Amino acid sequence: MTKPHNFSAGPGILPEEVLKQASQACINFDNMNLSLLEISHRSKNYEAVIEESQSIIKELFEVGNDYEVLYLGGGASLQFAMVPYNLLRENGTAAYVNTGVWASKAIKEAKIIGNTNVIASSEDKNFNYIPKGYAIPTNADYLHITSNNTIYGTQLKQFPKSPIPLVCDMSSDIFSRKINANDFTLIYAGAQKNMGPAGSTMVMVKKDALGKTGRKLLSMLDYQVHIKGGSMYNTPPVFPIYVTLLTLKWLKQNGGVAWIEKINQQKADLLYNEIDRNSLFFGTTTVEDRSNMNACFLTNKPELEPEFDKLWKEANISGIRGHRDVGGYRASMYNALPLASVQVLVDTMKEFEKKFA
Repeated sequence: MTKPHNFSAGPGILPEEVLKQASQACINFDNMNLSLLEISHRSKNYEAVIEESQSIIKELFEVGNDYEVLYLGGGASLQFAMVPYNLLRENGTAAYVNTGVWASKAIKEAKIIGNTNVIASSEDKNFNYIPKGYAIPTNADYLHITSNNTIYGTQLKQFPKSPIPLVCDMSSDIFSRKINANDFTLIYAGAQKNMGPAGSTMVMVKKDALGKTGRKLLSMLDYQVHIKGGSMYNTPPVFPIYVTLLTLKWLKQNGGVAWIEKINQQKADLLYNEIDRNSLFFGTTTVEDRSNMNACFLTNKPELEPEFDKLWKEANISGIRGHRDVGGYRASMYNALPLASVQVLVDTMKEFEKKFA
């Protein structure tokens, strides 16, 4: 059976060659005649996995040794708490921009840790745009933003020039486009949308930003403890980290972030041009803030949704149903999704218009 065109919002599509390599490692890893799943995470063979993965991340981000790369469990949701726990001073203040569900959850956790101010929000229009032109308080300990919003289909096209440490949740668009990573104090991302499988979270942090909160931290929630332990203070998520390494190597070997950025733009242009052209569809977000990763759209004839659902299923398309907060459809176009899959979706939308317009 032919593999479906996978537009899942997360866990998302992975490169076919990565899946094949990962499955082989489950049987015989690194010519050890042992499965990756049954060796010590402290063996030299596996230590090399973490070290190479950390090195490629810094290479792709073009940062130096003033940054540390960590792999942690708990998803981005745990980072919603770990960020303020490690960066927000006892009597300090954190600044947040609210652009969707995940930003809102990060704000909720930060408020438990300490003083937290929401300095901009797009909640007034159901998060269908990115706030701009807001003032960043110079006395705050850090500014937290979310680069891409999977549920609502918005994306920051330009990052703020921040006078204070800049923190970003890049879970759903990490390594999808070139950025100046040196402008950020901390970047974190759950791997399962654009970097690897579920179960591992990448954190890249400037070392000199840590240890300044004035509070004693629990070991498992302390970045410095995990740095000292080389992401092995406790047993790491072994298999997800390995598959992430394979995905990073796939990206690097094919031309890196600059290579995939061009393809991602082609995919986004192809789909958004059809959404705008097609008389039966319309986008849900402000045009200038449309995400290249998650395109959200509706049909202007809701009664015909079952007919469109039938067509895309017949076309072997999977995972385009929209989130319940938005409805309609959401096509997630992560790095590993081929341009050809987007073309199949566009052709299906054209067929729908031809039959029912």
